[in-house]
Amino acid sequence: MEKAEPVVVQLYCRFEITVDDSDVVFEAAERRLRSADIDWPSEQDTLEGAVAELRTDLAQSVASLVDPDRVLADVPGAEVRRGRWWAEVGAPSERFQPGFGAPAEET
Repeated sequence: MEKAEPVVVQLYCRFEITVDDSDVVFEAAERRLRSADIDWPSEQDTLEGAVAELRTDLAQSVASLVDPDRVLADVPGAEVRRGRWWAEVGAPSERFQPGFGAPAEET
């Protein structure tokens, strides 16, 4: 029996997250950063510098808590190979309206 070629699937998501207590988010992001397997001597930033930066940017802190590897962690034969995500404070970006393009780009 021949093994089938893998199929690549693009998964697009947008979440609206309400933050009632930014300090709790900052603390969770800091814990995750401190426990991450990062070789800090090879980085441009230090751990303390990265923590300080994270604690001043709520959107960055929220984005740092996203773990795409867990999306399909319990599904054999499926693997998250790469991804791109970010968070922005405020209303949804025009890039994420129906059609995934800015209204001026649609034809």
